[in-house]
Amino acid sequence: MSRKPAILKLVNLEEGRPTVERARLRLEHELDQARRSGYAAVKLIHGYGSSGAGGVLRTEMQKDLRKATDQGRLRAFIAGEDWRVSNEATWALLQQYPEWKKDSDLGRGNRGISIVVL
Repeated sequence: MSRKPAILKLVNLEEGRPTVERARLRLEHELDQARRSGYAAVKLIHGYGSSGAGGVLRTEMQKDLRKATDQGRLRAFIAGEDWRVSNEATWALLQQYPEWKKDSDLGRGNRGISIVVL
């Protein structure tokens, strides 16, 4: 299978205001699809919560992504607030995939996204 350019596949998990369980199922499906299609990573939109205090979808998705990374099922996970060149993990990825420097959320501290490296 040939690799697609190392673009970030965009997945909007908050679309349709799903329950956490539905979002988890969609996350697994989308990550599997991205892997099969040869993508290097996914930019996940999970939202920050309408209260501005951090939504349950964000909290639960990031908890799942951290666990998957710790278990070796994902190469890396970077929370949106850490998606900046001064973050060591982000900088390492930007060295490997320089085209990601053009991402509109890079350096914006967007807590409503996460970067998932497959």
